[in-house]
Amino acid sequence: MIKRISLWLRDVLIKKKSMNATRIVAGGFAAIILLGTLLLMLPFASKSGESAGFLNSLFTATSATCVTGLIPVDTGMSWTFFGQLVIIALIQLGGLGFMTVITMVSFLLRRRIGLSERLIMVSTLNLNDMDGVVRVVRHALIGTFTLEGAAAVLLSFRFVPQFGLLGGIWRGIFHAISAFCNAGFDLVGGKFGAFTSLEGYNDDPYVLCIIMALIVIGGLGFFVWEDIVRARSWKGLSLYSKMVLSITAALLLGGALFFFCAEYSNPETFGNMPVWQKALNAMFQSVTLRTAGFASFNQGGLKDSSIALSCVLMLIGGSSGSTAGGLKTVTAAVLLLGLRSNLAGREQVTIRGRAISYRKVMDAMTLALILLVLFLTGSIVISLADSVPYLHAAFETASALGTVGVTVGITPGLSPLSHVMLICMMYLGRIGVFSFSIAFLTRSRYPAKIKYPDLNVMIG
Repeated sequence: MIKRISLWLRDVLIKKKSMNATRIVAGGFAAIILLGTLLLMLPFASKSGESAGFLNSLFTATSATCVTGLIPVDTGMSWTFFGQLVIIALIQLGGLGFMTVITMVSFLLRRRIGLSERLIMVSTLNLNDMDGVVRVVRHALIGTFTLEGAAAVLLSFRFVPQFGLLGGIWRGIFHAISAFCNAGFDLVGGKFGAFTSLEGYNDDPYVLCIIMALIVIGGLGFFVWEDIVRARSWKGLSLYSKMVLSITAALLLGGALFFFCAEYSNPETFGNMPVWQKALNAMFQSVTLRTAGFASFNQGGLKDSSIALSCVLMLIGGSSGSTAGGLKTVTAAVLLLGLRSNLAGREQVTIRGRAISYRKVMDAMTLALILLVLFLTGSIVISLADSVPYLHAAFETASALGTVGVTVGITPGLSPLSHVMLICMMYLGRIGVFSFSIAFLTRSRYPAKIKYPDLNVMIG
């Protein structure tokens, strides 16, 4: 039976010559979301015993598959064990990429990985070429399940005394997968209140540090993992991996320092905490904005300056080929390097003796402009549709588009129109970036047959 299902998926998703890689990824994720929606609509998926309705189910399934974390109803208080199982399965599929999971089935069945499959694996992991892609995927799967399993055991030590043996183990597994996949779904609402995320653990370094470690590791990218295992030293790492690690560290430490200073005396966030707890929660806030979606305090209490910086960090997101979303760290760095080169009057964009091609710079600029247009459109529509402050609407939109999941608390009360807008933002933020990357990876570029005369335009 498993073999037949695997072969059917292989034929439907890969062997259709009329479908290119972009459509396969977009259609595959859409099919997973639709299946998740139908399962969550079943009466026994909801604790009320009644169907959760199409829109709530679609919103939750999209958020889980796109590893976002925005939710219209509290996960722990609204969904049964079956519903929670569907959600965590969607998170794992969305975090690894459905093609990676199908590849895992091929590994188990000892089937050869074909050229078309390798191309889509390269695309879904945002790798540059097919050299060693099967090895990278194999190591990614082994590393993922090893880390998630170890974290589940560690978290269970804290959750079992609070929720009982089975409840504690299940929450350990659920939160380990949710954190590693940068999803942000939680199951502790029944103990600390609906939509409180990890606020009940903001004085617990044990839980927060484990969650932070999973978020950071999951957001680095499978290629960087492979490079670290291969090199085993900083000097042996590729320049790309050094860029990822350096930029990630700078964003995490810089963000933590900013939130520590900006929210230090804010009574709605850090004001009533001891210094060590302020530092812990400032770091957690900076880490979770890497597209994780957990929250250790009320995001609605943030100052306007903190909300603005949070939007920037959420839109940047994690690194390419990871479980995180967003523009991606190195993409943002390429834009800054391009700006530096242009201001310095240099035609080449360089870093440490290496040049970044003009095509890569233009790809980064195109992706950044697309995200900016989507961000402005979504935040304006939500602000107008529900008459909410623009900064709050921008925060929710950036959270959806960057597949983050943190919220200032307005998502459950938004109108159906705004919920549909957020669903579109989550899908475009996750699958849209995938499709965009694949389109540029697979597109053949030819020299222009006609060369037009230059047009002299005024800039600035």
